[in-house]
Amino acid sequence: QVQLVESGGGLVQAGGSLRLSCAASGRIFSSFAMGWFRQVPGKEREFVASISWSDGYEYYADAVKGRFTISRDNAKNTVYLQMNSLKPEDTAVYYCAADPGVRSYNYWGQGTQVTVSS
Repeated sequence: QVQLVESGGGLVQAGGSLRLSCAASGRIFSSFAMGWFRQVPGKEREFVASISWSDGYEYYADAVKGRFTISRDNAKNTVYLQMNSLKPEDTAVYYCAADPGVRSYNYWGQGTQVTVSS
């Protein structure tokens, strides 16, 4: 089993920055990929960014490319999402997720609220 706990959400003005953290515990292997997703009430959850636990390969949704950066600290089993130049449309609940190498995000955190005011 894998447990994921997000932190770092909050309220920020447009143009500001936040850094989200996702602490992972349990059976984490190098084959894992870690992802960040977000969801607005009434809409489907959408992909934001992902990173390979082994080689650090990063992938971003077009909506956040150039503004958000995903990273990992293997020693701490923690994944980060640095969010810069935030826009009101980035407002959402952000979720951390883990894909145990099966091309499916099977493990999810509880989510953290990010609110960007205009």
